[in-house]
Formats: sequence, C-alpha cells, structure tokens
Amino acid sequence: MSPQEAGQEAAPVSRRSKITPERAQELFTAVLDMLRESGYESLTMEGVASRSRCGKSTLYRQWGSKPELVVAALHGTRRGLLPGIDTGTLRGDLREAAKVIGEGSGRDTPLMLALSHAALHSPELLCAMREALILPELAAIDAMVRRGVERGEVAADNPAVEFVSAQLLGVMRARPLLEGGYADETFLVRFVESAVLPALGLDAPASRS
Repeated sequence: MSPQEAGQEAAPVSRRSKITPERAQELFTAVLDMLRESGYESLTMEGVASRSRCGKSTLYRQWGSKPELVVAALHGTRRGLLPGIDTGTLRGDLREAAKVIGEGSGRDTPLMLALSHAALHSPELLCAMREALILPELAAIDAMVRRGVERGEVAADNPAVEFVSAQLLGVMRARPLLEGGYADETFLVRFVESAVLPALGLDAPASRS
C-alpha cells in the first residue's frame, strides 16, 4: 500500500468519534425501520449505509458487524412506554397499558417478529431484544399489579396475578399470527376487560372509551 493509500485508509479512523448522539439515533432509527420492513436476514450494512447516507466503512469501524449494529440500535433506542402509568387503580392502569401497547403494536410487533428467529441463534441479540422491547414493559405491568395487591384490590394469592404481563404482551405478539391483524388499542382494551380483569376478580368499567 502506498503512503497516499495508507493516509486515505487512516483518515476515516480519526472521524470515528464524530458520530454525534443525534447522528447515532438517526442510524439506529434507520436500522429498526429496515428491520420492520424487510426482516433481519435482509438487513445489510450496505443497505443501512444507503438509507442513512452514511459511509459503509464508517458503520463497520463503529460497530464491526450487522449483529453488533442491531444490538446497538436496540440498546440506543430503548424506552419504556408503561412505567409512567399510575391511575390510582389496577383496573385503570391495565386499561391504560392496553391503550399504550395497542398504539405501538404496529411498530413494536413487526420488530419483535423480525428479530425473533435470529435471536434464537444469538444470545447477545436475544438479550438486547429483551432489554429493549420486553423487560421494561414486564416490569411496569408487574408494578401495576403489585400496587393493586398492596391497595387490596386483588388478593395476593390470586393465581392470575403472575400471568398478567404474559397475557398482555403475549396476545400482542400472537394476534398477527392467529388473526392476521395487530393487537391494536381497541382489541387490547376489550381483551383486558373480557379476560384479564375477570381473572383478577375485577369488573370492567361500565362505560368504555
């Protein structure tokens, strides 16, 4: 390699630190959008570079490989949608959680489906997917139920208590496979009122919104 070529190769390395947090978020958003659209197997570093108007060499220097980039995108966009919910009653909390999950189902469900197969063969990817998409919501729903038990709304020994989060998040993922449609807000609120609340010994509210 000539000195000139060496200089051309070395120059981009010095630019690695210039990927700002804002630019990283743009790249991560592009990665997740492409996963939703085409799946994990179809995702390529070349495609991400083109979509985000970023040099492919920059992506490789920063993240090394597609799996590493996807893991970084999941961690970098991690957000909990449910932790702020506290209506004062378990019934109200679960209905509000159903609305929030339903509003995001068209965004989150395709992403989980796109990553599920690949995650089975990659412990790091599985861990990142759980930490970004699943664990924050599990913890929030479990906290809602715990508060309901502490307020005396639900008996602590009610066997349905431990399955509430699995019901809500499980039906969100399963409905596209079973019925060909996302578990949207209307569906999930009906599910909570018809299946989750009765199992906890709680009545659905008289009026629905």
